[in-house]
Amino acid sequence: MEIFEDDIVASLGALRNGGLILYPTDTIWGIGCDATDEAAVSRVYALKNREEAKSLVILLADVRDLLHYVANPRPDIADIIAGFERPTTVIYDGALGLASNVINADGSIAIRIVQDPFCRHLIKRLRKPLVSTSANISGDPSPATFSAVNPAIVNGVDYVVKHRQDEAAASIASRIIRIHNDGSITVIRD
Repeated sequence: MEIFEDDIVASLGALRNGGLILYPTDTIWGIGCDATDEAAVSRVYALKNREEAKSLVILLADVRDLLHYVANPRPDIADIIAGFERPTTVIYDGALGLASNVINADGSIAIRIVQDPFCRHLIKRLRKPLVSTSANISGDPSPATFSAVNPAIVNGVDYVVKHRQDEAAASIASRIIRIHNDGSITVIRD
């Protein structure tokens, strides 16, 4: 548990100072920053060599937190999310309180409520949403394990989390869906 806590403390130090972290999520390894810090978000795009027109995923620790970052979440959203059988990112309209460069041009935002203990602890202690984008250069495959992360990414962040680096099991990116006002669902990535 010592590495876990040391990683949380070091990650918080980096994030609170506008830094980037490389960390394990509930899916694949990700590059993270404070999702309310525009300069930090710009650094993520620069590191990934990705155009800012492509929005990023935001992680939250609790479904109640949606009320702070989404204008009008569905009243039944907690029940919908509770029914997901695997990590699922939901695209919401009406993003609020986030860095402008993390929000899609149409005002929408992609948010995943994480169950992973490390991510949950980190987000709760940061008290802000966390950017989570695959730890790859734009156009390259998403790394399924820590060992597959490009050295340019490892060297480009302010802190690399040690927790779970040795895991050999390959992970996959989350499913992405959009829930429409009429309750219908469009699967963006399965």
